[in-house]
Parts: sequence; structure tokens; C-alpha cells
Amino acid sequence: MLSPQERERYDRQMMLEGFGEAGQERLKKAKVFIAGAGGLGSPVSIYLAVAGVGQIHIVDKDVVELSNLNRQILHWDRDIRVEKAKSAQEKLSQLNPDTEVKSVVANIDDDTVLDLVGDCDLIVDAMDNYPTRYVLNRAALAKGIPLCHGSIYGLEGMTTTIIPGQTPCLRCIFPQAPPPTKFPVVGVTPAVIGCIQATEVIKYLVGLGELLANRLLIYDGWSLKFREVNIKRDPRCPDCSHLATPPSA
Repeated sequence: MLSPQERERYDRQMMLEGFGEAGQERLKKAKVFIAGAGGLGSPVSIYLAVAGVGQIHIVDKDVVELSNLNRQILHWDRDIRVEKAKSAQEKLSQLNPDTEVKSVVANIDDDTVLDLVGDCDLIVDAMDNYPTRYVLNRAALAKGIPLCHGSIYGLEGMTTTIIPGQTPCLRCIFPQAPPPTKFPVVGVTPAVIGCIQATEVIKYLVGLGELLANRLLIYDGWSLKFREVNIKRDPRCPDCSHLATPPSA
């Protein structure tokens, strides 16, 4: 049940057709795992917190650096050398006391990921490297929960929502990881992609609209244009080929 204060706080979104109090209660019961508390993780977690998601589990192994502050909006000058996960937890808890924020300072790898994700309902990929993204991909497949992927470069970005057994997995879309490198980022780009990721999470949890399933949404900030690429499962994918394909696929 929602409290009178919660009904007032979330009144405007509950006015949306198909949302209502039932949708808000679904958000309140939800647990979302966010991998990364940086450029993408900041807007994703902010908008999930203000939407009233019940639990946010945010994991990051890094500390805040001065060069992060052009885009990682959860972190401020006073947070330099503070663990990003702890900095994020502090701000998010102040932003919405209704949301329980759990932070873990840890490396995400094949040995730790399943325990870190625990019983969360969905994984948000807010990482900046493909080896960790592939780890998250395998965890989502193993647990049978969605993975909302986002990535950025300069003024460009892309995002898709992966549903195990129904859509291509991340390895289907990107069979080979690009070489690791330091890449440019303009602060507004992760805000654009992160907000789309947060939208996808809310839609999935509430049961609204059409997800970015089987579609890769590509954003070009240079021209302010979006385009879609239809994507298909790879029957030889080393990560997801063992999962049955629905008859309608």
C-alpha cells in the first residue's frame, strides 16, 4: 500500500494512463541492479530514485576523480577520492528517502556478479568497458532477467533492452569487444542515453509501452538524430544459443 505522502509525491506519474497506483506499487516492490555509478549510472539512478523504485543496488569499484565531474552528476568537488558507490548512495538517499539505496564497492566479474545481483529484477549496464558488460550479459542470461544496455562515445550513444531467450543478447550484437581505450565524452551524452535507460526500466517494471527489444537505438548528438537498427539472435552465440527461441520469434 502507498502512504498518503507517497500518493502525493508520485501523483503526476500515476496520472499516466495504465500507470496508476498499481504501477507505483510495482515500482515500490522492485529491486534494480545498476552496474556503474558514473556518467550513465548517475542519470539512471537519479530518475529511478525519484520515480520511487523500492531498492537500488549500485556497484562501482572506482573513486571519484576531478576529470569525472563534467558528466558524472552524482559526484561533486567534495567527493573527490570518495568511492563512487558511496557518493551515489549519499545523494540518492537524500533525493528520495522512499528508495532504499544499497552501495557496494567491488569489482564486477564472473566470480562476484551473481551474488552482487542477488534477487534484483533487472540489471542496468552503465559500464564503460565490454569485458564487464559481457559479465553482466552472462549474469542476466543465467538469472533470466532483463539487461538494459547503454554505451556512449563523444556525442554519440546507443541503447537496447535484452530479454533472455526473446531478444539478441549483448554478445549477439557485439561479438568482439573493441580494444580498451580512453574515449571522449561530452556530459550531455550520458544524460541522454541514461534517461532512455531509466525510461526502459520504468516501462518494464510497470508494464507500459513497447520496450527497445530486438532494436538498437542509436543517438547522434552531432545532428540530433536517432535511428534504429533491427537486431536478431545469433544461433551460434557462445552466451545465449543454449536458450530456446520462442515460436513467434
